[in-house]
Amino acid sequence: MYKMNVCQFPGCKKMSLSSFSADGDTILEIPGYCLEHHKNKLEIKKQIKNYVLSHDVIIGLDACGITISDLDLSNKKFCACNLQHCTFSNVHSINLYARMCMLDFCTFSDCSFTKSNFQFSSFSGAKFIHVLLTDSDLIHNNFNGITAYQCSFDNSDLYNSRFVKSVLMNTSLKNCNLKKTLFYESARESVSFKMSNTREAVFDRNQNNILVAFKEKEVLQ
Repeated sequence: MYKMNVCQFPGCKKMSLSSFSADGDTILEIPGYCLEHHKNKLEIKKQIKNYVLSHDVIIGLDACGITISDLDLSNKKFCACNLQHCTFSNVHSINLYARMCMLDFCTFSDCSFTKSNFQFSSFSGAKFIHVLLTDSDLIHNNFNGITAYQCSFDNSDLYNSRFVKSVLMNTSLKNCNLKKTLFYESARESVSFKMSNTREAVFDRNQNNILVAFKEKEVLQ
């Protein structure tokens, strides 16, 4: 589970980055420093990158605030990892697996996570720009407050996920399972829900019928 060590810098309340054994093969359960106060930012970023690349299963990694770019994460499995405030750029994967991971306030740009499986994870407040999350299982996830621009969730299972107060622009959710998916107070412009079971989604706290809440610019069929 989460290590959740607090940064050792006096007065800092941020979570510290993971520490590693001398050979870089093991995450140590010892206190450290957040990215801002780490003495060797380049070295710790290198250690985190090498650990991710050299392991198929990553458990309990704390990498808050780092930038992850130009990586292939295909077939990787992440569990109970704290990746809040990270920036993902040009990251691509097939069959990426994640459970109980925290990705709140991350920025994803020009990324693809196709045929992936994310469950019980949080993306609250994250930004998605030109991102593909197609053909994926995205179940029981928190997408509250996200901004998605020119993204695609097509052919994905979004059962019981939440998009409360999200902003969706030029984004496609075609042929998705939207059963119990919440869109309370979301702003949606040029969004396509073609062939999705929209009547089983919830767009308004007092009304389950999608026709009441939809704007004219949204595509129903």
